[in-house]
Amino acid sequence: MILKTIFRASALALCMGSVAYAQDLEFYFPVAVGGGPADKIQSLVDRYEQQNPDVNIEAIYTGSYSDTGTKALTAARAGKAPTMAVLLATSLYQLYDEDVIEPISDHLTDAEEKDWIGSFYPAFVGSIGDDVYSVPFQRSTPIMFWNKAAFADAGLDPEVPPASWNELVSFGQKLTKKDSAGNVKQWGLRIPSAGFPYWLFQGLVATNGTSLTTDNTGTTVNFDDERVIEALQFQYDLAHTHGVMAKGGIEWGATVPAFFEGESAMIWTTTGNLTNVKENAPFKFGVSMLPANVRRGAPTGGGNFYIFKGAEKPEIDAAITFLKWMTAPEQAAEWTIATGYIAPRADAWETDALKKYVAEFPQIELAKEQLEFAVADMSTYENSRISRLINDAISSVLAGQAGAKEALTKAQTEADKILKDYK
Repeated sequence: MILKTIFRASALALCMGSVAYAQDLEFYFPVAVGGGPADKIQSLVDRYEQQNPDVNIEAIYTGSYSDTGTKALTAARAGKAPTMAVLLATSLYQLYDEDVIEPISDHLTDAEEKDWIGSFYPAFVGSIGDDVYSVPFQRSTPIMFWNKAAFADAGLDPEVPPASWNELVSFGQKLTKKDSAGNVKQWGLRIPSAGFPYWLFQGLVATNGTSLTTDNTGTTVNFDDERVIEALQFQYDLAHTHGVMAKGGIEWGATVPAFFEGESAMIWTTTGNLTNVKENAPFKFGVSMLPANVRRGAPTGGGNFYIFKGAEKPEIDAAITFLKWMTAPEQAAEWTIATGYIAPRADAWETDALKKYVAEFPQIELAKEQLEFAVADMSTYENSRISRLINDAISSVLAGQAGAKEALTKAQTEADKILKDYK
């Protein structure tokens, strides 16, 4: 699906007087959650064009994060890159290594860097050295949703979620229901593990006191750490030992529908699904931080804006002006309300619109509160290859094809070979 927003300069000239030459920009964006975010992106672009009739923006919905990254990189290699795109924040080192992205900070004054870049939560800004290459837009952490009616039916307090790994198991066992033939009618828990398994797996790793990367250089991973191995073993045990979750790969896209349909009483998913669940869940639900083992924890996630090389300076300047508008407090607040993604700057939370929404739906602040315990999402050079290694390791273990230590040690060895030239 291609969503186009093209205002013709000649038509605008008739309506609004003389118009300077137009800047034509191309914008790729992904959608990773339900609830109509593609339409919201389009409405924001439409409004910007109405306010800036000298800019034409072709907003192109390019599928998932993975699809969008592939399309943007393929286009850039062919010399036909989009002007800008929302891509995973973790794509930074790969895009930098491919030499396809423009340092945004090269086109900013010192005051702009201080006032604009400095307004974001620092952990969300994509920097290498002193150069800023991406600015945050739809950022998230994983959180847990639970069905309050299912809790009450299982004899659990519907207002109290599991706070630890042990409670996650005990609650999950009480919530898992079978029919007379032994077939599961309701799973206690659903943690997606197919599509991009490593992101939610990092929630287990973080709550076990570590992360998949050991520094912010993009050159090291931590796959064979004992705490990572323990986290993967626990994810396996949830299905195979404790019986609270389906065995094998669990699809990301089917998780929220499964929650709505009563197939799963507790789910882990992105905060970007908050508004979708709020508007569509046919029952009362709760949201909480991920249950802790060693400590509270969660990975950051989501997408940042990047500007691609190949555009002329007037186009780059126009793109930066658009990004400033899209990430301004009012629009950031509007996007958070529409989706549940974390507004990536503190002043967005002080807007009247978001303060009013928080008063009505205080769960929206949960992800911001969880940032206190968050760890950086895995981001390395050759990120697609490194991600494939950890994803394959997770999938093989959950399918019962390899042990956690064996799979993760193998992934570590292969990752070290890939990353050694970048150290």
